[in-house]
Amino acid sequence: MNQLGDLNNVEDYNYSIEGIKVLNNEGKKAFHKSIYHLIFRSKTNTVKKTFTFCLFTLLILLSGNVKSQNIPLLDQEDIEVSWPSIIMRDINSTIELKLKTPKAIQTFDNKEVTAFINQKPYGIRFEDEKATIDYDFPQDETVIVQVDNFTAKKDVTPIPLWTSILPPLIAILMALVFKEVYSALFTGLLVGTTTIFYYGGSNLFFSIIRGIFEIVDTYIIQALLEKDHLSIIVFSLFIGATVHLITRNGGMKGVVNILSKRANSPKSGQFITWILGVIIFFDDYANTLVVGNTMRPVTDRLKISREKLAYIVDSTAAPVAAIAFITTWIGAELSYISSGIKSIGIDVKPYNVFMSSLEYAYYPIFTLIFILFIIFLGSDYGPMRKSELRARNTGQVSPAAAEDTQSSEELTPKKGIKPRAFNAVIPVLVIILGTFAGLFYTGWNQEIWDSPTLAFTQKLSAIIGNANSFTALLWSSFMGMASALILTMVQKIMKLQETIDNLMEGIKSMLAAILILTLAWSIAQVTQNMHTADFISRSLLEVNLSPYILPALSFILAAVVSFSTGSSWGTMAILYPLIIPASWYVAMDFGMTQDEALPIFFNVVSTVLAGSVLGDHCSPISDTTILSSLASNCTHIEHVRTQLPYALTVGAVSVVFGTLPAAYGIPSYILFPLGIIILFLIVKVFGKKIPNKAKV
Repeated sequence: MNQLGDLNNVEDYNYSIEGIKVLNNEGKKAFHKSIYHLIFRSKTNTVKKTFTFCLFTLLILLSGNVKSQNIPLLDQEDIEVSWPSIIMRDINSTIELKLKTPKAIQTFDNKEVTAFINQKPYGIRFEDEKATIDYDFPQDETVIVQVDNFTAKKDVTPIPLWTSILPPLIAILMALVFKEVYSALFTGLLVGTTTIFYYGGSNLFFSIIRGIFEIVDTYIIQALLEKDHLSIIVFSLFIGATVHLITRNGGMKGVVNILSKRANSPKSGQFITWILGVIIFFDDYANTLVVGNTMRPVTDRLKISREKLAYIVDSTAAPVAAIAFITTWIGAELSYISSGIKSIGIDVKPYNVFMSSLEYAYYPIFTLIFILFIIFLGSDYGPMRKSELRARNTGQVSPAAAEDTQSSEELTPKKGIKPRAFNAVIPVLVIILGTFAGLFYTGWNQEIWDSPTLAFTQKLSAIIGNANSFTALLWSSFMGMASALILTMVQKIMKLQETIDNLMEGIKSMLAAILILTLAWSIAQVTQNMHTADFISRSLLEVNLSPYILPALSFILAAVVSFSTGSSWGTMAILYPLIIPASWYVAMDFGMTQDEALPIFFNVVSTVLAGSVLGDHCSPISDTTILSSLASNCTHIEHVRTQLPYALTVGAVSVVFGTLPAAYGIPSYILFPLGIIILFLIVKVFGKKIPNKAKV
């Protein structure tokens, strides 16, 4: 009877009822005998005890038909363990437990149990027959997982986190040194996969062999199976087909003839390119491909280098899309900002945070103004100057080692065709207006539109921010291609077979760029699997700094992560939830009031965005950098090499004369003019004039 406790106590009484439920047959017999002796043989005859044991007898009688049972336990055959395929040191990875037997599923599914990893308890719950445990694998060890009678062991050698920087670093260095991007990206991928297999237990030789196969059958396939990636590929193919057809049907020549009246010098040609880049502000992909392909024949005629065209195209696309109120970026930006401020607990809306952060958007704004200085002063420096001198002196707009992938015949109208600008203008307008209409349609929300508390721009921004940009781009590019085909057929410029052949030629012209994109996406997946961003973030955030330094640190951190991963959106997704709370808590711990901390907070929000764009501009593995090279038909590495000094110049000025002093309270109406003056002086002092007919 001791196991049932003192029946004068209510808690013991409840415990006793639970005890009855799990007693085996022998235990029940002993319990029945104890009750008999206590009620009929005991000298104590109090009414309370008699009543209590009569109640227990009734419970036992009611439970008499219940089969005897033991406490259920999980045995060795009941569970299957799935270990993480890639284990990084000090990074939480998921160990998955799966119920195997019908008995275990019936008993434990949707139930909570206690699991032990190296004797440390973890509360887990099986749902849909599965449960997970997050473990950080701090060292080389034998990891032992135990649940009841089940035990699983694995000898683990976690991959050191510092090795995660090697794949992108080697790819970037090789691309810049050897000026060949395909082998550079493949080598970076191989370094990553080899490292993973080597620490997984294979020797070096087999790690290399398995790493090669892993690139082909896993990473490239995963890159191509990603829906957004496929959307970009199909969108690019449609754009390529459209551009090729409107070139061959005389439409592009008609546009060139019209623009030639305005763009009659290298200066005016570059300025019109800049204007188009600012006008097509709502999406960076559409901006890049439309402006690059439209202006390429014009800039070629004016002997402007492809490197300069690619720079203007690339440096007006993301900066405008990043800070405009109505773009395909705004939804992602607000989502990332929202995830960051949720953990802080301050009463502020993500859209208001974004609007307030624009006061500190030095890099995007300085970039747009810097391009104008380069254009109107007619000066360049660094590798860009050499490219411009080559183009002016020889008329060779591309490097000699990398001429156009398309023949001169393919880049000119079909013989006997009368140039008509509307054959190009209509398809391009269909793409531009169709993209905007598609964004509006896919993001439509009646409640937002009817909201009396939102201004018109806020409504439009919210709707486009919620839109499916990839769907809109697919619709618009397909309609643009279809309109080019219809215009060609209706005017009997070409027969159907010839029209389709030209569309196919346009699609073929995009395959080289798509291969680069695929390899870049693959290496981005490797950096994600190896937690490259975590390594960079931890390395920089371990330094205990003043909150006044945080905005500048955030800018540098975002630029490094974006440069290493090739993704500005991915960088924002990683850093906003990390940096926003960190900056707020550092400011609070420093003794700042909320009013004092808010300017630094807004500055940090802005610098993460700006740094992401800077790193994206500089990175050879960035998809927008690749698309800029593609649209301008510029050698990719030459585009990166010539753009890098300009992007770094603006980035340095943004930090030194914008972000850093703004954190100490110097107002933006002083810093913006100051930064603009500094940029003007840099171009004036270090840049050298590129005359229309230049001499080296």
